[in-house]
Amino acid sequence: MYPQDLADNWFNGKGHWSGIPDKDWFDWRWQMRNRLKSADDFSRYLELSKDERKGLEIAERKLSVAITPYFFNLINSDDPSCPIRKQVIPSANEAVFADDELSDPVGEEKSMVVPGLVHRYPDRVLLLVTDRCASYCRYCTRSRMVSNAQGYGFHPDLDTAISYISSHREIRDVLISGGDPLLLSDEKIGSLLERLSKIDHLEFVRFGSRVPVFMPQRITDSLLESLQNHPNLWLSIHVNHPHECTRELKDACLKLVKCGIPLGNQSVLLKGINDNVLVMKSLIHRLLMMKVKPYYLYQCDLIKGSSHLRADPAVGIEIIKSLRGFTTGYAIPQFVIDAPDGGGKIPVNPNYLKEVTKDEFILNSFNGNEYRYPRPCPSSDQSLGAAGSFANA
Repeated sequence: MYPQDLADNWFNGKGHWSGIPDKDWFDWRWQMRNRLKSADDFSRYLELSKDERKGLEIAERKLSVAITPYFFNLINSDDPSCPIRKQVIPSANEAVFADDELSDPVGEEKSMVVPGLVHRYPDRVLLLVTDRCASYCRYCTRSRMVSNAQGYGFHPDLDTAISYISSHREIRDVLISGGDPLLLSDEKIGSLLERLSKIDHLEFVRFGSRVPVFMPQRITDSLLESLQNHPNLWLSIHVNHPHECTRELKDACLKLVKCGIPLGNQSVLLKGINDNVLVMKSLIHRLLMMKVKPYYLYQCDLIKGSSHLRADPAVGIEIIKSLRGFTTGYAIPQFVIDAPDGGGKIPVNPNYLKEVTKDEFILNSFNGNEYRYPRPCPSSDQSLGAAGSFANA
């Protein structure tokens, strides 16, 4: 159990790399070049278990391993159950496939209208621009393609994708993801955003990125300048545990916010990592301190080899129930299950609605008390419509 109050853990620093000059440590390209990828790399700083060594052998065929020096410093080398360690160092359990697990758990392939462009929801699309990440999460939904360990051969067709978006006026929202789009050069990011900004029916563009968490050094002045090439850009980061909320990440988030980019966070509910209310409450409070709105808490997808990290969805519901009314509504994410085979994100909430009658809604409050809210009486010539149908269902 990690304590709720982690205020003494804001600063990360150079840690194992204390002798590295600042000009290297704060260079994101140095962080990428010096990622830890092998058992020999890890063994210089921690003792790998037999399970982890086996996991590293498996990873060559499933999902590559790479951890930036910055993020590696967050691992407690003396704790085999460290929540950071379990997210990025593979386990032998990755070779255990349950019958209900899928290589494409949320059905993206069948909604891919152009190589790299997924059109599942009516008014928005997912644009995948790379298969590379700064570090690789062991529960990755796109492990079939990310890092190319499985030989997917990802080749996005950006020109055709942009033409598709331009010709479909119902599309008002583009989510740019991958892999991690912030690994593209500043020039490529700026060019892509500029092209999207010229599509008049696009209302806003979002980036989904874990780069600020794995490598806050990437948030440079030149990157911020490139991000200004779209007038309404949003960014979702991905933080799962309060120990990831360092001073460096906070500074990176504040730089983005000062450039007018709203920030949200998407966490994944993970067994033994964040599946209790104390850890989750500490996380969401830290996010607000960094001006990041907790957005989604995802149930871990049914990705092959992830059963050892999947918590019971009932745990997610209980976490939300334990937050509602006990902290500000700004801090509470929406718990969702991304339905298998392309069903989309389905909200899963505690049940506060006890009963609906023709006269009233009977409600349970956050502390279990019952309240009644009267329904308006329809006029004689007014149909109850959807509300009436709901009451009679």
